[in-house]
Amino acid sequence: MQTKTKQILEQNQELRTKCLVYTRVMGYHRPVESFNIGKKGEHKQRIHFKEVKC
Repeated sequence: MQTKTKQILEQNQELRTKCLVYTRVMGYHRPVESFNIGKKGEHKQRIHFKEVKC
């Protein structure tokens, strides 16, 4: 990380909030942080794509 960016993050530490990432699993949404270690690794390997109109 760049030094300037790191300094800005440290100065604003108290303003930062935790971001929860949800993903769809078997028809419902679950937070990724609740996954076991194997499922978290699988989630990181997923390829993200944008669907285009026909």
